[in-house]
Amino acid sequence: MILFRYLARDVLSTMAAVTLVLLMIMMSGRLIQQLASAAAGEVSLEIVFFTLLLRMPSFLEMILPMALFISVLLAYGRMYAENEMTVLSATGFSENRLLGYTLIPTFAVMVVVGFFSLYLSPTGAQKMEDLYRKQAELTEFELLVPGRFQSTKKGSRVTYTESLSADKTEMNHVFIADGNTLLVAERGSQYVSDETGSRFLELHGGRRFDITPDSLQYSVLDFEKYGVKIADEPEERKKLRREAIPTSELFDSEHPKFRAQLLWRISLVIMVPVLILIAFPLSKVNPRQGRFARMFPAIVLFMVYISLLIAMRGMIEKKGFPEAGLWALHLIYLAIALALLTGPGVLRRLRLRAMK
Repeated sequence: MILFRYLARDVLSTMAAVTLVLLMIMMSGRLIQQLASAAAGEVSLEIVFFTLLLRMPSFLEMILPMALFISVLLAYGRMYAENEMTVLSATGFSENRLLGYTLIPTFAVMVVVGFFSLYLSPTGAQKMEDLYRKQAELTEFELLVPGRFQSTKKGSRVTYTESLSADKTEMNHVFIADGNTLLVAERGSQYVSDETGSRFLELHGGRRFDITPDSLQYSVLDFEKYGVKIADEPEERKKLRREAIPTSELFDSEHPKFRAQLLWRISLVIMVPVLILIAFPLSKVNPRQGRFARMFPAIVLFMVYISLLIAMRGMIEKKGFPEAGLWALHLIYLAIALALLTGPGVLRRLRLRAMK
């Protein structure tokens, strides 16, 4: 038990350090994007740090498998380089027992990643979606000042309202100039489509003027209700909406995009033991080689693994790739892990037979 605590502490402390570094890198990049959006007026500055907090589970579900993978390589590589593993082997401590000890924290990380991937990340994404929806409903009207002509939509549209309601959700006596189209209405309100996520300005009781360039001709259309699209749903919001779907609903859906999202969440959990089974034999280094001798090929294997998973998820979303291909990838990497684990022993026995 003392040896297990020593091994677990060494692996988990290294994992915590790697996780912290990777988390800070990912969050700093995300923070820069969010601050840029806030500076452009797309989101409120007040929700920037709150959205980062809600996004943290989705960061950790990706970081934890990689952090554990690297920590096993570093911790056990150090022990091999400093001959600690040689001493353990001389006292009768077998590699199978060491692997069993390693799989105990691996199982704990699997549970945490599963909790993040299957429950906490979708919950956080759902709360972020609610925040963005409320923000989208306010953004355009919050920038309006009654009694003033204001340019929006990158300068191509000019909006004027005589007055705003107290909650800034309804305009009174509206004028809009959008290119060669003029709109005049008694009142206007904003809504966000639940199906597409696009934002619309809904005008009531007004008139539309369509002016022909370089001509005195124009057409007039009276309307009781008229919708003007303010903005399409950003691509990031579309991705967020898929991520916000609870896992229980994904199991009941046959839609390719939802199936791809479900398989991705499950794959993050499956990755953890597969990666550790690969890291365990690759951490075995010769003391003269140093603890980083096999770090590069191990990182390459990991990057190829995660890159192929992401690519397959995208192809499954577009109905261009069978789901069995993703499961085959896990089996291929499991076969690589088993070959790395058993290969040296098999080769050793073959050499002994050849010498006889």
